[in-house]
Amino acid sequence: MSLVDDPSESRTHQDKGSQKEVLASLLHLPRNVYLLLFFTLGKGFQLTIATLTVNYYAYSLGYHPDFIGLFSAMPALGALVSAVPIGMLADRIGRKPVLIATALLTPISLAAIALGTSAPWLLICSLIQGFVSSAYWVSNLPLLTTNTTEKQRVSVFALNSFLLLGVGSLGNLLGGSIPEFVASILHVSAASTVPLRWGVLTAALFTLVFGLPLWLLHDDRRTNRSAEQVPVPKQNQDMPTPAFIIGQPATITMPTQEKFPLMLFVQLLGSDLLFTMGEGSVVALIQLYFVLRFHLLPGQLGVIFTISGFIGGIFALTAPFFAQRWGKLRIIITVMYLSAPLMILTGFAPVLPLAVGGEYTRSFMRTLIEPMYAAFEMEQVSDRYRGLLAGCYSITWSIGYSIGPSVAGWLQVHVNLSAAFLFGAGCLIASASMLLSFFGKKKVHLAA
Repeated sequence: MSLVDDPSESRTHQDKGSQKEVLASLLHLPRNVYLLLFFTLGKGFQLTIATLTVNYYAYSLGYHPDFIGLFSAMPALGALVSAVPIGMLADRIGRKPVLIATALLTPISLAAIALGTSAPWLLICSLIQGFVSSAYWVSNLPLLTTNTTEKQRVSVFALNSFLLLGVGSLGNLLGGSIPEFVASILHVSAASTVPLRWGVLTAALFTLVFGLPLWLLHDDRRTNRSAEQVPVPKQNQDMPTPAFIIGQPATITMPTQEKFPLMLFVQLLGSDLLFTMGEGSVVALIQLYFVLRFHLLPGQLGVIFTISGFIGGIFALTAPFFAQRWGKLRIIITVMYLSAPLMILTGFAPVLPLAVGGEYTRSFMRTLIEPMYAAFEMEQVSDRYRGLLAGCYSITWSIGYSIGPSVAGWLQVHVNLSAAFLFGAGCLIASASMLLSFFGKKKVHLAA
């Protein structure tokens, strides 16, 4: 008889029980949650259609990758400037009016991009798009938090991520097929300006239509402050969505009896900044890369990224089970190290199937670790500092997704198309190494 009990059988029963609890928690939710998830679905369609068509549209106007990289960075810069003020406004007037405002103003800003051609106009509209998009990030998840119980919350966040990134990825099919359809009517190329303009306008329409039910939300402003103590999970999109969202925009009062963990903040935020720079350098321009490298049309591009987004969304739903089995930090660091060579494979692949395979694998693993990454980093600080840390993560995301695409666009013009992937891979390796150095001895042993 073994002197040490084998825990495998009890662990199996625990895993089965936790899976049943996850599924059961999604069956009985407040009406507010269903309304918010419905809007998230429309937001996912909008993001994927816009991600597929907006940069392609700018390219059809004759702009080069260095300008398009700057153009892609403007929403993140807008979010950097506006997230905290808009979050404070939402805390003052309530989340519902802010969320409704983004459902109205997002389509207006996208339509302005679709109808513009000059470089200054496109940059300004893209910046405004960052302003209005930040209103979604600072209001949607806090509303979900206040309308769910602790047992429901993880499952609802995972479902929210699946709708945003997974089901919403079906918008890639529309983003690719609409320009093809318009081109067939006008007897022009699907890569020309007018068909792509209709693709951008379609993205605007989705946010408007799916935002209409938000008027039925019940917004109890008194419950909003409970979100100040709840960590907000990390979201991703192949389009550029914030790695950590400000879910607690209210002023945070720090008690004098607890010393502020400055070095811990530096360690966490430094690694996250490198991670978002690496991801931003690839994610923001990946569609344009496939166009320039393999000369794909919008329809082909839509099919490729629909498959990637949908399966990636399914992977996001499995994150709680992977974390329970192997631990969050171990998976996070391992995935980062594996993602670096996959980025290089995609950037240097001589044929399309190999490039698509590398991008698919990287994308699937990325969506898997995002909820774990959010939970791990929030768990490193005490409850009273989590609101401040969430706000700081919004800033690192904005900076990373401003610097990453800008550097990538410059490298693609002045070096070659593949250089951006080397830059992104280097950032991921540096980020994983920092996490392993700072937290590995306490939390993870990759060789185990």
